[in-house]
Order: sequence, then C-alpha cells, then structure tokens
Amino acid sequence: MASIQKITPCLWFDQNGKEAAEFYCSLFPNSKIVSTTPLVTEFILNGQKFMTLNGGPRFKFTEAISLMVNCDNQAEVDFFWEKLTENGGEESMCGWLKDKYGLSWQIVPKQLMAIMSTGTPEQQKRAMDAFSNMRKLEMATIEKAFKGL
Repeated sequence: MASIQKITPCLWFDQNGKEAAEFYCSLFPNSKIVSTTPLVTEFILNGQKFMTLNGGPRFKFTEAISLMVNCDNQAEVDFFWEKLTENGGEESMCGWLKDKYGLSWQIVPKQLMAIMSTGTPEQQKRAMDAFSNMRKLEMATIEKAFKGL
C-alpha cells in the first residue's frame, strides 16, 4: 500500500499555477502533473507532492518561504540557477533566487553543508565569508577559502 503524504505544500499563484507546475516539472526528474482544474493543479516534483492554487493577485510570494535544492555538483547548481533565473527570474545573494513566478529558491551544493559542519571555526568563517559575497554559489571558490588558499 502506497503511503500518503501527510503534508502537501500549497503554492498561491495569481492565475498561472498550472504553467508554473509544468515549468517546475520540466526541471526535475520524477515529476509530473497529477491533476488540474482551473483553480487547482496537483503535481509531483522530484517525488514530493505539491499543489498550486489560482487564488488571484491578493497574495504574493516572499522570501519567508523558499524551496531548497540540494545539488550534487557545480554543474547541477549551474543548471538550476540558469533555468530558474531565466525569463524574468531574479538573482539574490548566497545561493538564493526568485523564479519568474516570484517563488524563492535556494540552490545549494551538498558539499557546502559538509563544509559548514566540519573544520575549525576559522575555516567555517572563511567559507561563509566567501559565499556571503556570491550570488550563485561556486564551490571551487568556497573550498579554496575553507582551505585558506
């Protein structure tokens, strides 16, 4: 028996929830539209169930919520960064961006989490100082800073 996901994030859009869901599904493997009506689109994004609601212009996304993508390597960081910022997306700082729909994303290399949980406080500070000045995270530069090079 398949397990039922207990919590499903619902993303409020003006009138383009299905379009956004289709875009997100095009970027991630194991993704598909499950059902759609003029009001609601249910979709699976990399195995995680989501829903969009075409609720009108009353509410907008803020950075108070973001979707974090744990990337396996720099090529994956580059891919998601490019795709999510194109056609009206906006770069922010420290690996954060907003896509063309206004939804915030964090595009983070898995190695960054390993670096920030190991090493000395001085190494961690050097790594943090390096990525604090970046928009898209560049692991080679962060790793050099961590090593003191």
